[in-house]
Amino acid sequence: MLNPLQKLNPKLFDKDVEQVPIRKGFGEGLLKAGENDKNVVGLCADLTESTQMLAFKQKFPERFVEVGVAEQNLAALASGMAAMGKIPFITSYAMFSPGRNWEQIRTTIAYNDRSVKLIGSHAGVSVGPDGGTHQAIEDIALMRVLPNITVISPCDSVEAKKATIAAAKTSTPLYIRLAREKTPVMTTEDSPFEIGKAQIVFESPDGRPDIAIIATGALLYKAFLVAQKLEQEKIGVTVVNLSTIKPLDEKTIKLVAEKAKAIVTVEEHQVAGGMGSAVAEFLAKTFPVPIEFVGVYDKFGQSGKPDELIAHYGMDEKSIYNAAKKVLKRK
Repeated sequence: MLNPLQKLNPKLFDKDVEQVPIRKGFGEGLLKAGENDKNVVGLCADLTESTQMLAFKQKFPERFVEVGVAEQNLAALASGMAAMGKIPFITSYAMFSPGRNWEQIRTTIAYNDRSVKLIGSHAGVSVGPDGGTHQAIEDIALMRVLPNITVISPCDSVEAKKATIAAAKTSTPLYIRLAREKTPVMTTEDSPFEIGKAQIVFESPDGRPDIAIIATGALLYKAFLVAQKLEQEKIGVTVVNLSTIKPLDEKTIKLVAEKAKAIVTVEEHQVAGGMGSAVAEFLAKTFPVPIEFVGVYDKFGQSGKPDELIAHYGMDEKSIYNAAKKVLKRK
């Protein structure tokens, strides 16, 4: 059942659940952050409308810089602004930032611990027809390996707005991963959000799960649907919304592992180096349990409809359900 403390969308399991692009929440959050603090500035690499930075540009034109198709310059310029006390938010498609400018992010931002907020939009295979060249399914791995950088993957537009507002108040480098397509709104304005804190969003009534599903990003919705199905089969389930991938909420991860003793991780990203890897690395040295990983297995993306690609690469409800059944046999 849904955790009542999370104050989730009451229409979550309805067919007409509201669907909004996660990136829209970033645009709303950036505008609010800009209103709250005059040091917030925006920089974009020629994708202002797509990345939802347009509203900020229109309201604060003196605090916006269009860098053009020059992602390396985007990172370096933002680092200089941060050194002078500004709070730069930089946006592009995730394939280009952090994909194209990783070395500049590493050396000018992470190495110098500059308070730059990197927004990677259009992440995952759900970008769809744009194809494999534009589908960033390696960005979590790229960013979480860098010292000093916080990595966040909001589950919906509401959480993306909260994450953006919260990011503006931090003093360290930070990466927020956003999806392009409309996805179900799972949380509400009253749902708790805190950088570095995982949220237990679904729990069996008796509090004794047979399995824990740890999901990040929009695929959390499919984890909810699978949990509902498993619960109908009298299988106890805990679902965790792991929106902050780095730093990992080790306390919550260990708690659910100790209770369930079997875990499935779910992410729209390469299995290698992603959120599941972070969870496994931690549990390997603290509380080893059987784990199944739902994600992309060492392949590039391709053109197609978002739902078709999610299924093709084994990240749909059927794949999550099968992973759950498989890991239960290993307990």
